Amino acid sequence: MFAKILIANRGEIACRVIRTARRLGIRTVAVYSDADAAALHVAMADGACRIGPAPARDSYLKIEAIIAAAQQSGAEAIHPGYGFLSENAAFAEACAAAGLVFIGPPPAAIRAMGDKSAAKALMETSGVPVVPGYHGAAQDDATLAAAARKIGFPVLIKASAGGGGKGMRIVEAEAGLAEAAASARREAKSAFGDDRLLVEKYLERPRHIEVQVFADRHGNAVHLFERDCSLQRRHQKVMEEAPAPGLAAEQRRGLGEAAVKAARAVGYEGAGTVEFIVDRGGRFYFMEMNTRLQVEHPVTEMITGKDPVEWPLVAAAGGRLKLRQDELVPRGHAFEARLYAEDPARDFLPATGRLHHLRFPQEGPHVRVDTGVRGGDAISIHYDPMIAKLIVWDDDRASALRRLRGALAACEVVGVTTNVAFLSAVAAHPAFAAAEIDTGFIARHRPALVPERGAPSDRVLAVAGLAVLLGRQAEAAAAAGASADPHSPWHLANGWRLNDDAFHVLRFRDGEAEVAVTAHFRRDGFVFDLAGGAMRARGTLASDGRLAADLDGARLAAGIVRRGDELTVFVDGAAHRLQLYDPLAAAETAEVTGGRMTAPMPGKVVDVRVTPGAKVKRGMPLLVLEAMKMEHTIAAPADGTVENVHYAVGDQVEEGAELIGFKAAESG
Repeated sequence: MFAKILIANRGEIACRVIRTARRLGIRTVAVYSDADAAALHVAMADGACRIGPAPARDSYLKIEAIIAAAQQSGAEAIHPGYGFLSENAAFAEACAAAGLVFIGPPPAAIRAMGDKSAAKALMETSGVPVVPGYHGAAQDDATLAAAARKIGFPVLIKASAGGGGKGMRIVEAEAGLAEAAASARREAKSAFGDDRLLVEKYLERPRHIEVQVFADRHGNAVHLFERDCSLQRRHQKVMEEAPAPGLAAEQRRGLGEAAVKAARAVGYEGAGTVEFIVDRGGRFYFMEMNTRLQVEHPVTEMITGKDPVEWPLVAAAGGRLKLRQDELVPRGHAFEARLYAEDPARDFLPATGRLHHLRFPQEGPHVRVDTGVRGGDAISIHYDPMIAKLIVWDDDRASALRRLRGALAACEVVGVTTNVAFLSAVAAHPAFAAAEIDTGFIARHRPALVPERGAPSDRVLAVAGLAVLLGRQAEAAAAAGASADPHSPWHLANGWRLNDDAFHVLRFRDGEAEVAVTAHFRRDGFVFDLAGGAMRARGTLASDGRLAADLDGARLAAGIVRRGDELTVFVDGAAHRLQLYDPLAAAETAEVTGGRMTAPMPGKVVDVRVTPGAKVKRGMPLLVLEAMKMEHTIAAPADGTVENVHYAVGDQVEEGAELIGFKAAESG
């Protein structure tokens, strides 16, 4: 086994490899960009090397910098993690040329499976079923259109290289093919440096099921069963489970055998993930093979009790797989939910910001959290906005699902918009509980999963009011204790008034709405006047923000995070952000609103479709912004005229920057 390895990745991926390496007695060296100098993976490793500026192309994708860091650190091998250069054959070859072991498959296997078109052709000759499609070398629009007509719409356009939903578009009719192909090419070129495309038949309501495979250089190959990854947004996975529900024993066996056959066909070594699409009739088709471990491997780990991160280390060191296929037996059921900094209400737009507060559920045999961030860290524009992976296990699917709901309810994040409430809604949905899942689940149930934001409930307002008043009492008590006269009545914060009811009016802002809560002071607590009537409340507020409350005799636990006048209330498994508002202290302001189209997040302009003076129709694409390796189209909000275009292709823009000046047409 290796004495020291360098990990050419970041975030929770690098942290996960470090933990396994430490258990095996292997020393680790982390690499970091300027944006990650204080990152968790850097702090966890035994050593670290800077490899460049924040953009991935100048650091984590810079082969020569990583090779130099490995040589400088004295590492024997490089572990690429499961992103960035992990599926780059040139990187694997560069490692070998430098006398370093690449912890992954041979370059030939990476090339064979990295080119989706060639991989599908190879699978066809190897007897593995593939989705009908065009995987040819000709890439002009006319050829793609002819292939799509032959296959039959709807079709799926995909980048020939890479994965993760980048460069992928669903095309319903030929009229939208050219636009989709152009956008997919740009995104594929940016993400993978390769703009070749393939066209496949788009299957209606399919399931996305993948199989984890392992192979050594001695000819041994096994699979660690299947995972269902059907819950996706933007063709990227947000929740996974293992084993895949509802499959017959012969389907499971067929998937596993096909995956091993695919691995053997390319002389595979190490960990790999073979992805299949399963139609409504239960027929499965090979989609692609990711020549690496994937971020959803923890569910496989939970049901097998094996460490998928350890096995590639053993294989790369020349070792043999320790178990035969018949010795691998799955047990129980596991879910993984990906906690992202993103806004589901804005089409899952990635979010940036600082994690001012971060609390995860307590870990144990049933619950695990994999993360690469800590409270105080920043989610930047440069990398994937994942905050953590939340993994749960239990004896059966129903029990594991209850664990998942409880674990999500215990997650607290303040500082960035997250998808926690969305994940909780998925876990609570009756169709998900019934395993009625496919890749269209989120789009089909979107109104229930991303509901319109409503006003805070009386329960939430009571918890917020209780937290504010208990906090004031604690501050008054602390001030009294520090004063020369701790018993002075001027230190009281109980609302006392001579010959009158003691009360105080708290004003909260929820977005643009203002809510007044009148709090009447009582000897044993408070009575709040709320929309639904009077509510008695009492409780205790701990220094860490944990609130134990009693509302009209009903006890509950809540979390309170206060930053200035902003309160985030975590109660009943949901987060509610309120602003404590003092109307006397607020200055009168008037905002002149106009036709301004602003950047929803920091990014780079990759396409400008209009010029000043252009007449446009509502919904017409005006500009395309690339952020976090995804394209976001800025469209006309109404019929009107473009007055100004403030940025050109290649320009970097900050969040909120005005991109286009626009004047709406006057309604006649």
